[in-house]
Amino acid sequence: MAGHLERKLPVLRSTLPLFTALLIAGSGLASDKPNVLFIAVDDLAPALGCLGDVVAQTPHIDRLAATGVCFERAYNQLPLCNPTRASVMTGLRPDQIKVYDLDRHFRDELPDVVTLPQAFQKVGYDVSRVGKLYHYNVPASIGTDGFDDPPSWQRTFNPKGRDKAEESLIFNAEPHRKISAALSWLAADGEDGEQTDGLIAQKAVEILSSKRDRPFFLGVGFFRPHTPYVAPKKYFDLYPLESLRLPWAPPGDRDDIPTAAFAHNCPVPHYNLERPVLLKALQAYYACVSFIDAQVGRLLDCLDEQGLADNTIVVLWSDHGYHLGEHNGIWQKRTLFEQSARSPLIIRVPGAAGNGQPCRRVVEFVDIYPTVAAAAGVAVPAGLAGKDLGPLLSTPTTAWNSVAVTQVLRPDDDRLDSMVMGCSIRDARWRYTEWASGKQGIELYDHYADPMEFHNLAITPDEAAKQAMRRLRPLLRERASGNVPTVPVNQKRL
Repeated sequence: MAGHLERKLPVLRSTLPLFTALLIAGSGLASDKPNVLFIAVDDLAPALGCLGDVVAQTPHIDRLAATGVCFERAYNQLPLCNPTRASVMTGLRPDQIKVYDLDRHFRDELPDVVTLPQAFQKVGYDVSRVGKLYHYNVPASIGTDGFDDPPSWQRTFNPKGRDKAEESLIFNAEPHRKISAALSWLAADGEDGEQTDGLIAQKAVEILSSKRDRPFFLGVGFFRPHTPYVAPKKYFDLYPLESLRLPWAPPGDRDDIPTAAFAHNCPVPHYNLERPVLLKALQAYYACVSFIDAQVGRLLDCLDEQGLADNTIVVLWSDHGYHLGEHNGIWQKRTLFEQSARSPLIIRVPGAAGNGQPCRRVVEFVDIYPTVAAAAGVAVPAGLAGKDLGPLLSTPTTAWNSVAVTQVLRPDDDRLDSMVMGCSIRDARWRYTEWASGKQGIELYDHYADPMEFHNLAITPDEAAKQAMRRLRPLLRERASGNVPTVPVNQKRL
């Protein structure tokens, strides 16, 4: 039963020599338990140098990737803030927790579920949160607990910086929409430490630098690069406008894609904005990426300075991917294309043999919970949806026969008759997507030949495409029903 955490002896691993201590009798604590630094970044596209982006300047995240395992094909379960974060923290799929929107809490469905930080609490860890781990309305909820889960933490900190006080200075390219959802930005005066995310990094550094008598699990959540894109001016200067380009798409790129694939997100290409405005939005987004990278660097430096790096598991993830104009003008998230479904994930476990190597196997975000717990020798509840990625942390090239499922609920749209659930499955070669279980459209993309997903092979499939669909369809439906939920849903705001 969810909520009952069985205590077991940690599995001994030859590849992780730091974690071989036995449990101290009666305490539930190991003599040399590793710490966990759990870093979440909001709306971070796979726009990272370590993931192949030639524009992004992210030296500190690249440094983490170079000393850990960077999962180049990691996929979230639902590319919207609240559902994906709830899924990561519970280790369960959206259909299990019944969270598809921004307003439903996972404990409405599973009140006794044991979250990842709770599992660490149960074996005596000191568990804290700074910033955004669960859902917040950005920027409205900055400085509050947001849509938090109090049982997950022993203490929480909610810094609020200059960005909140200066919201009136933010430029909104779409004045009819709130800055939380529009392409909006501010090249801010002042230094990093005056911004909310700078204050979050500072508080995390203070916690890492404090004295302690037990291992810690520290969740650190950064708000940017979520809109509005706010960062100090110096980060904007890293990306001169003349150096930036919008993504290319072939003429008629949308012609073979179902209507539901664009509904609610970006039915009008580029929000009908002019190219110079879009380039400024792109500059602002990348500025925020580099700003957050600098804050991650402060955390990594602190681990080194405090002598913690050799006994601290570091996990960096973003809640989902992010569009920057692909498919003739999609921005932000909430699609089932590769740019939205794929997300950054880096895991560094001290002593893991695979550290410093990329992993190109397909993995899911529901795998994060069992992986982090297993690396620390912490028992997990029965019934988690994912699996321990330990073998890939040891040997990133090892055989790994896995698929990833991502889904999204389309709310009412003037081009749709009703709400629609879209479900997509990705393996090493193919992406197969169904809208309303195929009733409102099917997509199939061959990533060997078409990594940008320009050609929907489901329209006129050849024999290889037909075989791929026959194989992937039942696997998809095993993991995502495609049914529109009966619980109340409200996706009108970001």
